[in-house]
Amino acid sequence: MRHVSRGGIYLRIAERSWKDPLSPAYSLERGGRWNPARAFGALYLNDSAELARAQVRRKLEPRGIRPEDLEPAAGPVLVKTDVPAGRFVDAVSEAGLRSLSLPASYPLSISGEEIPHSRCQPIGADAWKAGEPGIACRSAAAPDLEELALFDRNLELKPASTQRFEAWY
Repeated sequence: MRHVSRGGIYLRIAERSWKDPLSPAYSLERGGRWNPARAFGALYLNDSAELARAQVRRKLEPRGIRPEDLEPAAGPVLVKTDVPAGRFVDAVSEAGLRSLSLPASYPLSISGEEIPHSRCQPIGADAWKAGEPGIACRSAAAPDLEELALFDRNLELKPASTQRFEAWY
């Protein structure tokens, strides 16, 4: 596995009702792109508000809802946190993707379909077993932007600020 250095301000989309918006408990229970359900948790963070907005659109559009249709009180909040600088598994660069046996077109296959979570989860499990802190990756919601999947080992992030939906979207 190749590595990239990452750290600094990242953003988490969260429901207003969540007690701890920086908890990886949801992904531990249900799984995510890089973590199989009930194996270990991962906290999925966005590198920009632009990506967070793309994530919201991606979630709503299959249901025929536009973000503009949401009542402001019903929209998710955006939680800012500061991730300590570190080395993360590289699923961003072409060399990093090759080292993970993923195509240079990731998050899409060579034929243009989204690579499924079932292909990424074993990679995440290998990274977890190797003691890695997480994976920096291209986002399926906006491939030119990055997400950071932080594994739940030694995860001690604090919210730096929280913005209401109408303020950040």
